[in-house]
Amino acid sequence: MAKETEMKSKLKFWQVLSIVTAIITPACAAGSSLTASAQGGETAAAVVADQIRSQGFPCKGPISAERLDAESVPNETAYLLRCDARAYRVLLIPDQAAIVTSVG
Repeated sequence: MAKETEMKSKLKFWQVLSIVTAIITPACAAGSSLTASAQGGETAAAVVADQIRSQGFPCKGPISAERLDAESVPNETAYLLRCDARAYRVLLIPDQAAIVTSVG
């Protein structure tokens, strides 16, 4: 009888855990996709522009940063960054300098 009660208790635990996981996982995924644009209230353009400026590339007045899904892979996100006078293709790689190419 005690074994049956213990099994029911474990089953209940796993059911609750699966429900909580189903609720939290989409929220986490949505939050991670917004990380670049939500840090400190900055837009994705400001974040990407700050990165390339730190590497010596000029970018006054960042206008937009369009994510290039076709060129992005896990842990390497590509953006088309438009600044006032220039545009850049930027490949962001964690813990490394971005790969920056001037496109106009």
